[in-house]
Amino acid sequence: MLDHSHHDDQFLVVRDAARHFGELTAFARVNFGVAAGNCCAIIGDNGAGKSTLLQCVIGADRLNAGSITIDGADVDESSPRFRATVAAVVGDVATFAHLTAHEHLQLVATAHGVPDPYAIATATLSDVGLAGAADQLPVTLSSGQRRRLALASAFVRPRRLLVLDEPEQHLDSAGRSWLASALEQEKRMGTAVLLVSHDSDLVAAVADHVVEAGTWH
Repeated sequence: MLDHSHHDDQFLVVRDAARHFGELTAFARVNFGVAAGNCCAIIGDNGAGKSTLLQCVIGADRLNAGSITIDGADVDESSPRFRATVAAVVGDVATFAHLTAHEHLQLVATAHGVPDPYAIATATLSDVGLAGAADQLPVTLSSGQRRRLALASAFVRPRRLLVLDEPEQHLDSAGRSWLASALEQEKRMGTAVLLVSHDSDLVAAVADHVVEAGTWH
């Protein structure tokens, strides 16, 4: 159980959060925080509101009650500060059909004001194990390669909070080992990581604390 009285060191704070769709409650009374350099994993059954909560954290959906703050500020996906702080891989990440993997990452980096987008795209493709696929169109990639490219699209962005919804999907065992290493590296860089995962090995490897959806403690 987290001590909710000490939120000062928490980069992400979710307090008494609730989301309802008509009569249906996606989640209610959700309280947790994630400090810089720490990883919080949300586990639990499908339908427990995990993905909806992540949508609220990244500003794609809105709470009905409670609050979510990131670095002391309310979620506002339209603010430049928010866009420079939060990188997410939630749902299917759109790619441009006519752009190669390398061009896609260059475009994402450019859109987020990253210096030398070409170099960061090259380095990130190598980091995620896609250097050999740099000139391929996303449609020609395997599902595992597309998942790595989606993660790469977060890794080319400036970020202090990384939000991932089942990032292990479509990754084989080597890919999952790589993912665990990549998330450990994120933590070492001081990034706060919030992830939903069904992979107990990944959670055991990277999570500093675990929140169980449905009970939300």
